[in-house]
Amino acid sequence: MDLRRAKDRLAGRFFLLLTVLCCLLVVALSVGLYWKATPLLSTQPLTGILFSSDWSPGNGHFGLLSFLAGTVYVTVLAMIICVPVSILAAIYLAEYAPRAVRYTILPMMDLLSGIPSVIFGIFGVLVIVPAIGRLALSFGIYSSGYCLLSGAIVLAIMACPFIINVSHEVLAGVPDGLREASLALGATRWQTVKHVVLRKARPGVLAAIMLGFARAIGETIAVLMVVGNIPMIPRSLFDPAYPLPALLANNYGEMMSIPHYDSALMLSALVLLIIVLCFNLVAKATLIMIRSDAT
Repeated sequence: MDLRRAKDRLAGRFFLLLTVLCCLLVVALSVGLYWKATPLLSTQPLTGILFSSDWSPGNGHFGLLSFLAGTVYVTVLAMIICVPVSILAAIYLAEYAPRAVRYTILPMMDLLSGIPSVIFGIFGVLVIVPAIGRLALSFGIYSSGYCLLSGAIVLAIMACPFIINVSHEVLAGVPDGLREASLALGATRWQTVKHVVLRKARPGVLAAIMLGFARAIGETIAVLMVVGNIPMIPRSLFDPAYPLPALLANNYGEMMSIPHYDSALMLSALVLLIIVLCFNLVAKATLIMIRSDAT
């Protein structure tokens, strides 16, 4: 008995150690990025960097505001496009689609989830960018098509399979007894889905949206191929943008002879990491609140 308890304690401490090491990875990343960014922070205030849009490394100006705006605009617009479509598609697959249709579409969603992002970028260059250029001309606006809207559409296409897959699994996991009880009380099928199934599956659907957001905010290759990559704050959907991941992918390793250039890139990476961490913490807190209200 004592040997069994000792093994249990040893296993528990081992798993605790692994958990702590995983958490320390985030701390190590943050400390390393901050240490690399200190040369720039020692010469310029953080607020001056974050709230300035003047990006001219040759003159010693490293304003990140245009990149932050590009990241937020592209990601939020992509989620506005893909979340309603993905949730409605998941509802159809879980509640309305025949079995043959469901078994055909779900493997296709899995396939889309595994496609490399560069393929989506090529699709965006060949199809979406020309279509957006023609759309802009129809409104009397000249645009090359490499703009905020193109990047958001590509990101939305990439995030949809993740949200659909997770949302479908959550909706399909709702007990059939809840549906049958609602239908027995005279509710229609849509009323059952809206007021019973979605209410029960709300934490899981929110987790699916979080997963899609995480996919979108950190995406690099597909975005930089279609978004224009001009450091400016977009004023319309047809203006180019320059998200933080694209900045890092395009410039790291180049022009490192310019003073503080590498520090500016490391600071941008740290800012991106903090944005993702803050969003995940807020989303986790929201999930806890929803679950506590449900119980």
